[in-house]
Amino acid sequence: MPPLPLAAGIGLRAPHVAQIAEHRPAVGFLEVHTENYFGGGARLKTLERLRETYPLSFHGVGLSLGRADGLDREHLRQVAALVKRFDPILVSEHLSWSAYSHVCVPDLLPVPLTHEALDIFAGHIDEFQQLVGRQVLIENPSNYVAFDGLDYDEPEFLSLLARRTGCGLLLDLNNIFVSAHNLKRDPLAYLDGIGYAKSVQQFHLAGHIRSGELLLDTHGTTVGADVWSLYNQALEKFGPKPTLIEWDSDIPPLDILLAQAAEADRHTRIPAHV
Repeated sequence: MPPLPLAAGIGLRAPHVAQIAEHRPAVGFLEVHTENYFGGGARLKTLERLRETYPLSFHGVGLSLGRADGLDREHLRQVAALVKRFDPILVSEHLSWSAYSHVCVPDLLPVPLTHEALDIFAGHIDEFQQLVGRQVLIENPSNYVAFDGLDYDEPEFLSLLARRTGCGLLLDLNNIFVSAHNLKRDPLAYLDGIGYAKSVQQFHLAGHIRSGELLLDTHGTTVGADVWSLYNQALEKFGPKPTLIEWDSDIPPLDILLAQAAEADRHTRIPAHV
């Protein structure tokens, strides 16, 4: 596995693939959504060429680690095959659920953080890590409503998962800020609540919009000033980690993503490189 880059990376999205393949802009790494490569074909061949220049990070969006009826073994098998083929620098998934039985929902839904949920997530993370033969990172979701009857808050839950399974944590600073606003919590207290600091292995940065009283995690605009400020606090607490600029809707020209990655590098005082 290649060493972890500290220069910021960007998500590899379809409108930019040809431009990146031709011009090879300076960026720390490329992150791909793992499920986009289940079908094989030309996409995989393009990714093979890009890995000659860029470290790759695999970010899953469909495993549904919080489902109560067991993981989809075929989904797991395909993830494991891609990890074996490409040896990415990082493999990650979400603290969420999106499927039950044969029904899938097109979103990453939060789960009530109870003792039962901790057991389910821990068992599924153990299964996931055993199959891919390496540590995986778990990302905090965005939240819009608060659950009653919880046994843990989210930072405590993530810290317990990391201690119990050996997984790492991917802290999405935009999700933390959005959730804190929507649930009337303190985002800095969230960072302080991560009791197992060495488990933090990666950061995500993204944009959000306001809709009435809520903030929506859209991944469709530049990183906001409040999220940059929270990023500075995370850097101070956890140190520099591989940082991704996420942009999944209203995809802008590539230069805008590269400028956002360069801004992240300025916050960590690391020159962009490949």
